[in-house]
Amino acid sequence: MLLSMQVAVSSAQETARPGTPAPMQGGKAESDGLGLVGIVGPPETDKAGAGEAEQAGQESDSYSRFVDNSNGATADELVRYAIDHNGELGAARQMIAEATGRLHQAELKPNPMLESSYQKSVATSDNNFTIGAELPLELSGRRSARVTVAERELDLRKAQAADFERKLAADVRTKYAAAIAAARNLKLSEDGLKIERDSYRLVAARVQLGKTPPLERNTMLVEVNRLRAMRLDYLSRSELAILDIKKTIGMPPDTPVRIREDFPSQAQPPSQQEATRQALISRPDLAAARAAEVLAQAQVEQARVEGKVDASIFANYQRMNLGFSQRGFDSQGALVPVEGIFHMATFGVRLSLPVRNKNQGAIEAAVAAAEGARLTRQFAETAVRNDVATAFARFERARQALDLYRDGVLHQADQNLDVVRQTYLLGQKTLIDYAAEMRRYVDIETGFTDILKEYLESAVDIQRAMGTAAVH
Repeated sequence: MLLSMQVAVSSAQETARPGTPAPMQGGKAESDGLGLVGIVGPPETDKAGAGEAEQAGQESDSYSRFVDNSNGATADELVRYAIDHNGELGAARQMIAEATGRLHQAELKPNPMLESSYQKSVATSDNNFTIGAELPLELSGRRSARVTVAERELDLRKAQAADFERKLAADVRTKYAAAIAAARNLKLSEDGLKIERDSYRLVAARVQLGKTPPLERNTMLVEVNRLRAMRLDYLSRSELAILDIKKTIGMPPDTPVRIREDFPSQAQPPSQQEATRQALISRPDLAAARAAEVLAQAQVEQARVEGKVDASIFANYQRMNLGFSQRGFDSQGALVPVEGIFHMATFGVRLSLPVRNKNQGAIEAAVAAAEGARLTRQFAETAVRNDVATAFARFERARQALDLYRDGVLHQADQNLDVVRQTYLLGQKTLIDYAAEMRRYVDIETGFTDILKEYLESAVDIQRAMGTAAVH
């Protein structure tokens, strides 16, 4: 549409030329302070015209800084980069490695204990040497309960990492849609600015020749400045949107990146009932809530096991060298000191009897935590249903607005602008009327881009609510 408007303005210029005297050689160009020139002198001496061309080139080439439809990054490619480089997701994955290490530790059996001691009498030569070993038995399923808790914690960490990945992918896709919308509006403003510049040159030339009142030139100048301000606004939004994408995916801010305008065609998602069913099955945050509930139940069982009888077996060897200050007769009747070396072995079982401390407090705390986890899981299931319902309501309204804009607004606005342009060229409308209609058309086009952005974000919201794969 914008290209056809540009052609029409050029035709208007050609129409005005037959009755327009040629500008005087060497005549100075009239400048409005914005690089927009009325009557242009010879090319070799027209420095103002060169400055205008340079400025116009700078204000019509910004779109390519952000969008490259051949080599630019798609939403899926940005999501893949985020999955590989986002530091917070990397930290969540390290929590999986941490839980894996705790599981390996929980599977290990307790070490045997070795004890050794030596006693020496200060006044005599008596001494006593003892060495013993003890092996914990871990009765009542202590090791099994410990391993189960570690396994459930690992399941929880995996679900949490998957949920972070789901949210990250949705965040990247949402920011991608915002960047594309800003870039599209930037291109629209730049195309409109180019057309308004051409129109301004035509009107300025006609004002100089006395064929058009100065008010029309001033009106067109206002429109040019308005579009320049609009372009700067969308340029800022595009720059910030790209920087926001880089921050989210973990890319350094000075790394150049351009995106591809890859708006998917309208595709009807599954029914709300089917989407709710899939979400209740596959949503990672709901899986995390269920894993947390199972983990809490395992911790209750572990607390109960820890309050039961435990035992360990032990064995000791003791060598005692004892004597007295008296003397006695040996078997052969000789008088010798009374002393002897004795060897003793001890075997036994050491029991831990839960008489006073039955781990009651830990059990009470674990039961409360399990109840809290159950309530959290129930609430999460309700929240999932509400998320899906909200996403579908948003999508349906965005789709209706998009269809209405496409079928009942854009086409009619295109026709209205064409009629006003033709009547202006025929002299039945003023330039003010044409400028007002052009403004209305640009506003409608930018509004359509905003509606399209809302539609795409609502489609991403459905994927997020359903918990579908991060990368298609």
